[in-house]
Amino acid sequence: MSLEISCRSFSNSKYFLVSMISKSPVRRINLFITSIFILAEFKVGSLVFLLCNAAVIIKSIISKDTGRICLAWILWKKRNKFFYKIHKFYAKQVHQIWQLLRGGGLNRIEVCHSGIFEKIISLENLFLAWNEFRKSKRNKKDVQQFEFNLENNLFQLYQELQNKTYQHSQYTAFNVCDPKLRRIHKANVRDRVLHHAIFRILYPLFDQDFIFDSYSCRVRKGTHKAVDRLENFSNKLSRNNSRNIFALKCDIRKFFDSIDQEILLRLIKNKIKDDEAIWLIKKIVSSFPEGIPLGNVTSQLFANIYLNELDQFVKHKLKEKYYLRYCDDFIILTENKNHLENLIVRIDEFLQSELKLNLHPNKIIIRKFHQGIDFLGYVILPRHRVLRTKTKRRMFRKLKEKHMQLQSGIISQEKFEQSRQSYLGILKHCQGYGIRREIGNIVQRL
Repeated sequence: MSLEISCRSFSNSKYFLVSMISKSPVRRINLFITSIFILAEFKVGSLVFLLCNAAVIIKSIISKDTGRICLAWILWKKRNKFFYKIHKFYAKQVHQIWQLLRGGGLNRIEVCHSGIFEKIISLENLFLAWNEFRKSKRNKKDVQQFEFNLENNLFQLYQELQNKTYQHSQYTAFNVCDPKLRRIHKANVRDRVLHHAIFRILYPLFDQDFIFDSYSCRVRKGTHKAVDRLENFSNKLSRNNSRNIFALKCDIRKFFDSIDQEILLRLIKNKIKDDEAIWLIKKIVSSFPEGIPLGNVTSQLFANIYLNELDQFVKHKLKEKYYLRYCDDFIILTENKNHLENLIVRIDEFLQSELKLNLHPNKIIIRKFHQGIDFLGYVILPRHRVLRTKTKRRMFRKLKEKHMQLQSGIISQEKFEQSRQSYLGILKHCQGYGIRREIGNIVQRL
């Protein structure tokens, strides 16, 4: 159980409110006992806290202290009004105890000194990286050629890394249009296996430093979790649409191409103090002339490391509670439109001065919640969620193209059915009954 969840769980208890009116020594004992159990991540912390407060209530009844009992009842009835201040008081105390016990803040960066390089280049890690890489790629010709001499190829890669003679190969570029045109750069199989090996070791080290509401290319995150979180934020801040709120949506202009490699390496060096590991990471980063390439699995991690600076700035400097990010798209919710307009200037100044990035001037949008918040293919509305109009049109167009390929024998019936089911799966996360029915009608007509 994390500290944040634990603080929230025990502060929600009605017994927690009663403890606020008890005498100072009792309150301190309650806080100390509960904090120790929470920091030890035991579930019995809440039970101990409950028993301590029960003792206070019993003592009040025995001593016939009706004033304290009545005050406890009034606080329980008015808990919504006092909850935030009470939670803030205790969370601050527990945070201070946590700092004293651990010797630092919750957001500090733990430095990794040595052993990273050996873990990356170990044969065990290389073979595990190969198993992850080959998923859904075993029918590709270059993958089959590499697998034909798998042991020799991986042992040769290991020797080159150990002897520091490894050189990254050239990239193969191609275009993908889904939905807008993107330039993808693909490395050869040998280099991509190494990318997976690096990602397997570095991801757990850096992921613990990322904020909770960063959803791109992370375990147990993703687009649907981000949309769910945005919906939760919107309903919470608007108090179920009883108050008017505004959403600021921004996009970073040419993000992957604009990443400064020197700044990226500096951010990585703040965490990794292994010189050999830095040598290897520098080889991967400098294999591309400018920025980082779309197509490398390491680019996903590097992008999150780079924009984690923005996340920390927004959360800890600007103190924005309702903020979330998916890759280079981020959203901030608040009740004040002027406040959002001021944030645009401060965020843009930070990006330019610290990360050498710029906000896309045509993709800075401020909208009211009841107008709908367009994010990751869905539109969030006060009482429901719908599919973005462009996504719906693209879905119908692709379904017709897949059916034409089926009729011409390019794809099988199984492939067509997989595509259709994937579209139906997208509709499960929104109100899409009408679209599902329209897809059924299209398939019948075709």
